[in-house]
Amino acid sequence: MRVAVFGSKPYDQAFLSAANQALGEAGHDLHYFHVRLNRETWELAKGFEAVCVFVNDELTAPVLASLASHGLRFVALRCAGFNNVDLKMADQLGISVVRVPAYSPESVAEHAVGLMLTLSRKYHRAFQRVRDGNFALQGLLGFNFHGRTAGLIGLGKIGLATARILKGLGMRVIGFDQVFSEAAKAIGIEPVSLETLYADSDVISLHCPLTRDTFHLINEYSLAQMRRGVMLINTSRGGLIDTAAVIAALKSEQLGYLGLDVYEQEGDLFFEDLSDKVIADDAFERLLTFPNVLITGHQGFFTEEALGSIAEVTLRNLVQLGQGEACPNLLGSDYLA
Repeated sequence: MRVAVFGSKPYDQAFLSAANQALGEAGHDLHYFHVRLNRETWELAKGFEAVCVFVNDELTAPVLASLASHGLRFVALRCAGFNNVDLKMADQLGISVVRVPAYSPESVAEHAVGLMLTLSRKYHRAFQRVRDGNFALQGLLGFNFHGRTAGLIGLGKIGLATARILKGLGMRVIGFDQVFSEAAKAIGIEPVSLETLYADSDVISLHCPLTRDTFHLINEYSLAQMRRGVMLINTSRGGLIDTAAVIAALKSEQLGYLGLDVYEQEGDLFFEDLSDKVIADDAFERLLTFPNVLITGHQGFFTEEALGSIAEVTLRNLVQLGQGEACPNLLGSDYLA
């Protein structure tokens, strides 16, 4: 199968090429494009049966219609989220969309906890102080996680992996999800309402998909329900958080700590080297001025284990589609909004 791989970085190419080689005769004809797929770049995919895309590629209705008119049959997401794909239009056009629902949940969970510990114990600030010869401890006071309460919103594989780590730190873990699974119960997560989770949590971590219902889940109203000085972590999707509301909560000190691996407008920023550019996003620049805010550039998934799994599952999905086999990672009608 001829596959146009968009938004591909050197690491994508390395892992995808290795996984493709392992498929032997079932492998694909992969063509790598550094640019993202959108209205301006879709013509690069003319003549391809499939496109392989990531979180910031834009598969809107017009893009999908244009691709379908030139023979595109398959969209392979090399990620779990699919909010950047118009699934209704894909379904109408007969385009099959597949994803990687679980590549290495521990990679994102460990990153989320790393953000938590760094914010509390101020490792990033201590590192720079020591490099400057400053060994004073003033301003580096943290807090124990042991004995405190963590609230997890979203109890899928990543949420559960995060819960296991936090339980190991001696935290009480409470959680909210539309369906409270037996696996969540087995870990010892306490099911609560969102209102209770907001009120009782010292640390809140987001692990839910971005949908119409969860867009700006964290807003002025929900922030007001939280404990003063709460820590908020988001390694899921940027659109879960209303950035303006969070900035206001940081200024009033209602929000004590903020750790982000995703950002609502990250499509214009993340995965690129902009060190010699002026960043025009005023909200993002404002966030960077707070000493209690830590932002990483969507790297929670970025481990050897995760990239290897993503490549293998993505290409196997395409093999199954190409051979007319049932694919368990197909986004069917049950995912349509």
